[in-house]
Amino acid sequence: MFENRRDAGLKLANVLRSYRGQNCVVLALPRGGVPVAAEVARALEVPLDLLLVRKIGAPGEPELAIGSVIDGGEPIVIRDGKMIQLTHTSETEFDRICASELEEIERRRKLYLGGRRPETLAGKIVIVVDDGLATGNTMRAGLEAVRQRNPKYVVMAVPVAPAEALELFRDLVDEIVCLETPKWFGAVGYYYNDFRQIEDEEVIRYLRECSSTRQTMARRDSVP
Repeated sequence: MFENRRDAGLKLANVLRSYRGQNCVVLALPRGGVPVAAEVARALEVPLDLLLVRKIGAPGEPELAIGSVIDGGEPIVIRDGKMIQLTHTSETEFDRICASELEEIERRRKLYLGGRRPETLAGKIVIVVDDGLATGNTMRAGLEAVRQRNPKYVVMAVPVAPAEALELFRDLVDEIVCLETPKWFGAVGYYYNDFRQIEDEEVIRYLRECSSTRQTMARRDSVP
């Protein structure tokens, strides 16, 4: 369906073109969502930022999520009370793992953005972008955090996802944009000819290019 993430981003941007130049922020889920979101932000002429989400894994079972921590600027912690109870995770253990994941978020923000503060979301249209959804656990945690920052309107935009997964987000967003909802889903990578892993250096490059494009547009608009 898509040649690569850039192709997916261009197609997604075309559907979202009504938001061009509005009071918007595009948030990317790194790393795979960044090339997609970069094309959307460029086409809409709006800022691009990252939605940094880290899973809090159970002690001794890091793949088993008992919560999430989102964004190192003003961290938001989401606890899964049922899973905390089932895994017999103490408050001390939860806080220790959460602190470790928060450090990783801070490391990534400094690496990717040089310590730049997150974009303000209050009162704005926020478009959250990833390269696709499978289970959607990371996206859900991110959207819950976005909602707590009082945006005016929230759009979840992905190139591909199973229809049943999209339904799980109706309570968190004002609008869902998805280009393809195949009946037999499999995995996100099945729908890209090129689905290679995105490296840190590429994330940094996309963010710098978007920032440079925004500055050029601002200078253009300031010319009488």
